[in-house]
Amino acid sequence: MSTPEISAPTAHIEIWSDIACPWCYIGKRRFAEALASFEERDRIEVTWRSYQLSPDTPVGRRVPEVEALAAMKGMPAAQVRQMFGQVSDTAAQVGISIDFDNVIAANTFDAHRLVHLAGDKGDEVLEALFRAHFVEGEVVDDRDVLVKVAGAAGLDPQWVRAALDGDDPAGEASGDAVAADLLAARKIGVQGVPFFVANRAVAVSGAQPTDVFLAFLRRAVDDVTVKL
Repeated sequence: MSTPEISAPTAHIEIWSDIACPWCYIGKRRFAEALASFEERDRIEVTWRSYQLSPDTPVGRRVPEVEALAAMKGMPAAQVRQMFGQVSDTAAQVGISIDFDNVIAANTFDAHRLVHLAGDKGDEVLEALFRAHFVEGEVVDDRDVLVKVAGAAGLDPQWVRAALDGDDPAGEASGDAVAADLLAARKIGVQGVPFFVANRAVAVSGAQPTDVFLAFLRRAVDDVTVKL
């Protein structure tokens, strides 16, 4: 009688990020590059978690990001543009074209709800939300924009609108999921994003170079293997 084959354990990577965070967008691209080249990527499970850098941003305010950050930090707009220019240069290295003069500050709570509503298309929807916010100059706290993003990803636009408007039970559940992510971030001490956690044991913070993410993935897999 043959011995049943034991499948290799899966490492669970949780990534806290905010759609209004350019370094989260850059980090997502770098992490994806590392994961694509990781030999044991079939042993990696990724869950995106919600985070809000500016939860008090009024919905529908439609203020340019440069102006919003200058007011928040008490910095001259010229200094903010210089800082954003450096971010844009880094983003270009991973194929992202950001013009911060077109970026509109937004409350990201509903956008995070959409990622949860997307289920197994969450990664695709998150990428589309980043692109809408940073590249296309869309207002990602506008529900018309969120419904459009959802439809382009193959989700039912009518269902998504009903959920976001509170006319479908999934809507409340998605809000609860975002709140749970935010609470979990506080409990494990997340101070900034992007924040990557493997098996709730190993963490990496920031939009690290690809080789750092590869080492992180290697450790994540080794960690669950040792615990067998």
